[in-house]
Amino acid sequence: MRLLKFRVKNFRSVVDSGWIDADRVTALIGVNESGKTNLLLPLWKLNPAREGEVRPTSDYPKGNYAAIRQNPQNFYFIQAHFDATEIAGKLSDLTGLDQNVTDTVCVFRNFAGDYWCDFPKYEKPIKVPASEVIAAIDKAISEILPMAPLAKEGSLREDFVAALEAAKNRVANSNEHDVESIAEIKEALCRLKPEAAAPTSSIVPRYALLLEALEAIEGRLKALDPNDVPGVKDLVVKNLPRFVFYSNYGNLDSEIYLPHVVQNLTRDDLGAKEAAKARTLRVLFSFVGLQPKEVLELGRDFKSPDGRRPSPQEIEDIATNKRERTILLNSAGTDLTKKFRDWWKQGDYTFEFQADGDHFRIWVSDKRRPEKIELEDRSSGLQWFFSFYLIFLVESAGDHRDAILLLDEPGLSLHPLAQRDLSAFFENLTKTNQIIYTTHSPFLVEADMLDRVRKVYVADDGSTKASPDLRVGTDDPRKSGATYAIYSALNMNVAESILYGCQPVIVEGPSDQHYLSTIKLILIANKRINPKRELVFPPAHAAGNAKAVASILSGREEILPSILLDGDDAGQRMARDLRNGLYQSEKKKIRTTDSYVAFENSEVEDLFPVDFFVGVVDRWGRRAETAFSEIVKAGEPIVPQIEAWARTEGIALSDGWKVELARETKKRALASNAKFTAETIELWGKIFDDFLVDDDR
Repeated sequence: MRLLKFRVKNFRSVVDSGWIDADRVTALIGVNESGKTNLLLPLWKLNPAREGEVRPTSDYPKGNYAAIRQNPQNFYFIQAHFDATEIAGKLSDLTGLDQNVTDTVCVFRNFAGDYWCDFPKYEKPIKVPASEVIAAIDKAISEILPMAPLAKEGSLREDFVAALEAAKNRVANSNEHDVESIAEIKEALCRLKPEAAAPTSSIVPRYALLLEALEAIEGRLKALDPNDVPGVKDLVVKNLPRFVFYSNYGNLDSEIYLPHVVQNLTRDDLGAKEAAKARTLRVLFSFVGLQPKEVLELGRDFKSPDGRRPSPQEIEDIATNKRERTILLNSAGTDLTKKFRDWWKQGDYTFEFQADGDHFRIWVSDKRRPEKIELEDRSSGLQWFFSFYLIFLVESAGDHRDAILLLDEPGLSLHPLAQRDLSAFFENLTKTNQIIYTTHSPFLVEADMLDRVRKVYVADDGSTKASPDLRVGTDDPRKSGATYAIYSALNMNVAESILYGCQPVIVEGPSDQHYLSTIKLILIANKRINPKRELVFPPAHAAGNAKAVASILSGREEILPSILLDGDDAGQRMARDLRNGLYQSEKKKIRTTDSYVAFENSEVEDLFPVDFFVGVVDRWGRRAETAFSEIVKAGEPIVPQIEAWARTEGIALSDGWKVELARETKKRALASNAKFTAETIELWGKIFDDFLVDDDR
């Protein structure tokens, strides 16, 4: 089961995080104290691979502590949507629902540890339209009227028809009917049915068919919630992916004092840092196959309070114990070395565990430095990867393919370039595992992958919130706060355009960045373009900011970048200002989307085929009563049409809806089954040909 999105409520500083979409890699970025960790912990505690118990004094929100303590079962702290395609068939068999409904499941967990699940696509009917019941009655009347009654049935046919007409009139008095109303109509008709019908009667069996149809409608309205269907919850919980949580606090030291370890592993009052360290140590000794106390005991020398000398047997027992301990530790070191090499390809490390009296040490060597060096004296990056790997390997019980990794501030102590390597490492790891990580480092945010970033910030009420809109949280990005971390990341992406020889094309917003990055990948895959330099699309975050961003990106060579603006009033106005000012000698580098479509006031969304884009919108807004495809008008700007449709359908568009839609479009456009016509590829190719012509270097 793959995690699709999750929501945290009533957990520590989080009142309601809002829905947080989860990709293969998801970055929660924000400053310290914004509450990033408080979004990972409840997800871990949904189904922890190991440990992860709810701790009331730490996890209950202080403002609601008493109420939750009294009734923990009434407070759900986490809910998560999963792709349940693999078990959709079994769930369909249990519930009687279509597999298209059971392929997505939502799982809740409360502070009492109880689970609840439902299907987001399923809407339990509360009422049925009168038209459905009337249609069933009309059909029965039309089939009963031509039937010839038996002699002994007398006026039964006329009585049936009269009763059905009366029932139909009653149904017609209301547009909808609930379960009680259907039951009353059915019971009234049942009273007219003979207890024993003649075997050759054709009227009574047809009348009975209508009663069965009404009973089926009643059954639909009385159906159990999916969570209450026997076996559903157990099947879902059994198939939940395990969550592995890791923070920097858990990094191991090279020298471990065993008496402290023995003591800390039995305590439940440790602070966050000490608890994380104790957890990693517990995992380490679990991997070694020994308890810290046992390591101590096996290494004990002879001590006699009365000063007597050890007997030959005691000397032999002590030597045997120490030899056994050495063999066990050497075996564990060899095993870890082999498994770590299979997992971490960027070094040929050898690990060795040693115990000396009350001390336990970890030594590391590699081909470049064959001499053994204590772990603490190796790079902080290796310490992080080694400690994380132990948690990853042991807590997922070796079968870590489906585990979801929750990493709190990974690589915090790494050099910026090493952080970039860590980001690439995440990409490789996503072949088997989803990853959600927190960070405030711009080096862990990819320029072309801003769709995986969720901004974490402190709302006006002091609670933690998360949003795909990277501008939310403050009006002034220059102020310190949650937004500063986001703009630092974006500024880093802008700097890369200069530092690494990329060709920047300025666009208005993050959604445009997603769209053009998508088009670029499709054109390269179709061999329509072969850019000499990497094309990146830094967003100006409004047409009015394009001039300032262009000035920054012109760099020392003073070569102005291309700009693509929307064809609306704001975009056209900025295009004129730029052509008459900064771009007076480079007017051709300023373009609007109107140059590429056959109508005015267009936006980047209009560069996609209408049929394809409409399909994305309908999937994105699937709860609408009227599909967008039924009202869309080709040849007109599509964004205003989406906004008008949403208002009509009562769909509340969030502040970041354009980014959300762009992410969904990117996902579907890059899917293996997505096909675009030669005409579309040529249109996109023309746009990028213009960008490439602009590149004078």
